[in-house]
Amino acid sequence: MIVVITTASRGESRLRERLGGKANVVVQPVDPDLEENGDDHDPDLGSMPVPDGSSTGTGTGTATVPDGLVIELRDPRPEVLEALLTRMDDEFGDGVPTIVSSWSGSEELAATAVRADADDYVPIEGKDSADRILETVSSGLERSDPSVKFHRIIAEELPDEAFVISEDGTYLESKMSSDSVALYTISPSELTGNHLTDAFPEEEAERLMACIERAIATEEIQTIEYDAPTVEGPRRFEGRVVPVDERIDGKRAVVWLARDITERVERERQLRSQRAELETLNRINAVVRQVIETLVEAPTREAIECDVCEQLVASELYSGSWIVGRTGEGSLSYRTGAGDAETYLERVQEIDIEHERPVERVGRTGEVEAVNHVLESNSLPDELEEAAREDEVHAAISVPIIYEDVTYGVLSVLASREDAFSESEQAGFELLGETMGFAIMAVRNRQLLFADSVVELEFRIDGGDSLSFDLSEEYGCTCSLEWAGTGTNGRTYQFVNIDGLGGETVLEEARNHESIEECRLIYDGNEQCTLELRLSESGVRTLANHGATIRDVTVSDGVGTCLVEVPQNADVREIADALSLVYENTELVARREVDRPVRTASERRDRILDELTDRQLTTLRLAYYGGFFDWPRESTGEEIAEMMDVSPPTMHQHLRKGLKTVLGEFFEEHGPAPDEGE
Repeated sequence: MIVVITTASRGESRLRERLGGKANVVVQPVDPDLEENGDDHDPDLGSMPVPDGSSTGTGTGTATVPDGLVIELRDPRPEVLEALLTRMDDEFGDGVPTIVSSWSGSEELAATAVRADADDYVPIEGKDSADRILETVSSGLERSDPSVKFHRIIAEELPDEAFVISEDGTYLESKMSSDSVALYTISPSELTGNHLTDAFPEEEAERLMACIERAIATEEIQTIEYDAPTVEGPRRFEGRVVPVDERIDGKRAVVWLARDITERVERERQLRSQRAELETLNRINAVVRQVIETLVEAPTREAIECDVCEQLVASELYSGSWIVGRTGEGSLSYRTGAGDAETYLERVQEIDIEHERPVERVGRTGEVEAVNHVLESNSLPDELEEAAREDEVHAAISVPIIYEDVTYGVLSVLASREDAFSESEQAGFELLGETMGFAIMAVRNRQLLFADSVVELEFRIDGGDSLSFDLSEEYGCTCSLEWAGTGTNGRTYQFVNIDGLGGETVLEEARNHESIEECRLIYDGNEQCTLELRLSESGVRTLANHGATIRDVTVSDGVGTCLVEVPQNADVREIADALSLVYENTELVARREVDRPVRTASERRDRILDELTDRQLTTLRLAYYGGFFDWPRESTGEEIAEMMDVSPPTMHQHLRKGLKTVLGEFFEEHGPAPDEGE
C-alpha cells in the first residue's frame, strides 16, 4: 500500500490515477495553511489517521505501516514540506520509503527534500513519474547508498550541472546536461575524483571551498556566482550549495546545483548599460534644453557662444567646450571656450597644423563628427593627443553651428567618459548647433530691426552667372529686385522687375537658364515685366542669412549694384566674403551710417490716408464694416458694389488699389505713390 499525503483541497490528487492502476493507493488530504504556535509554523495535519488499506478515500481503520509514503505538494512552500517530512518521520521513523512529488518542478523543494533525507524527489509533470515512485518504494538502494539518492535528485531537477562535493573539495558525483557537457574538455565521469583546484584557478577554487565550508558549518543553503572556463571562454554560473546531513565515505558533503546564467548576466549588463545611457541622455537633453532656453534672450552672438560653453561644462558631463568661427580669410579661429581641460584648450588656440583638423572638416562639410575613443583613434595631432592624455580626455564631438546654408562656426565638446557620444547624443548636439545658428541669425536681425542707426553698404558686382546679369548684357535691359524672401515651404523666392524687355522673351530665357529652378511670369507690359524666380544659389539669400537687410539690387550692362543695411557692430568683412562666394568679382565701394526716422502709429495712419483716394477709402470702409474680409464673408463683392452704386469690376479695382497702398506702407520703406487718374 502506498499512502499519498496531498496538500490539494478535497483530496484532488494528480497521482491517484497514475498510481491507481499499478498499486494499492490511499489518498490522505492535509490542510497546508499555517497556524502560529509560538515561533513555529506547522501545517494543521490533524490526527492524520493511516487507513487500513482502502484505496477509495480517507476512511479510518486499523493503522498499518504503508509500503511507501508520497508527499504530493500543490503548495510549493519549503516550510510546508519540512513540516510534513518531520511528521512522517515521527509517525513511521526511517523504515518507510518517502518520496516528495510536486505539481511543478522546484529547485528549492528538491534541495529541501535532500536536506530532510527524503528518499527521492519526483515532479509529477515528468513522463515516468509513476514508475519512478514505484521503483523507489520497491527498492532499498536509497537507504543503503545516499549518493544514489543525490544522483537521482540532481539528475532530474537541474538542466545544467550538479555535483556532490565532499568537505575537502573532491568531486564525488557529477551530472551535466548535454549542452553543458559540450562546453568542457573533460566528461562528468572523468571529473569525479578530482579536486576543485583541478577545475578552477587557485584563487577561484579557494573562494568556492570557502562557500562549501560555510554551508556545512551553518547548515544552511549558500548561493554563489562564479566563472567557469569553457571551450567557448568563461561562462557565468550560479551555484546553490546544499549541505547534506549524512556522511559519504565518512566525510561531510554538499550537493552543488549549478545553473548557467551567462545570458541572464549579459542581459542584466545590457539593461544596466541602457539604463545608465538613458539617464545620461536625459541629463544631456536637460542641459541642451536649458541652453536653448537661454539662447532666446541672449543679446549678442558673443553672449550666445559664452553661455553655451559655460553651461555645457557646468553640467559635469563634459570637461571642456570651445567654439571657432570663420575669419575674413575663410579659415576658422578660436572665439571662446570653458572647462577643466585647460591644457587642451590652450593647445587648441596655439596649435598650427598643416593637415585638416576635425573642426575644419566639420566647418567645410556641415556634418557632426564624434570620436568616442580619442586616445586610441590616432585622429589627433601629437600636440593635442598629449594634451588629451594630460587632461584625461577620452571622447570628443564637433558640431556645425549652422542655419540654412550659412555656417557660423563649429562647437567642440570634450568628455572624460569613453563612449560619451552615442547616436542619440549626437542627434541632440546636432539640434543644439542648428538652434545656435538660428539664434545668431535672429540676434543679428533683431539688432538691425530695432537700431536707430544702421550701416549701409554698397557693393559693386562686375559680372555673374545669374539670369539678371545675362539678360542685361545680351538685351541691354535693367533688372531690379522687387522683393526676396522665404515661403512656408522653406524655398527662397525673388520677384524681379525687368525694364526694356518683353515678358515672353524673359520667360523663355529664364526657363533655359541653369541657375533657375522655377519661374513664373507675374506681369507683362510694354517692354516691362515682373518675374517670380526660385534660384539654386542666391546672393540675396546669403546676405539675408548673415543678418543683412536688402534695400536695392540693380543690374545694368552686366554690372550690379547692391545696397544692404547691417547693424553697427556687424562684421562687414564677413558679409563681403559671403557675397564674394556667390559673385567672384565683388567690391565694397561705400560704407555709410544712416539714421532711421522714428515714425509713430498715428503718423503712419495719416500717411496712408493721404495716399488713399476718396473712392479707395470708401470702398475699404464699406468692405471692412460690411464683413467682406470675414470668413465666411458677411457681404459679397456684388453687395458692396451695390452700396457704392458702381459695377462689381469697378468696386474690385478700387479695393485692390486701396489694399496695395495700405500694404505698401507696411512692406516698403516709403509707401507707393498714388496711382494716376484716381
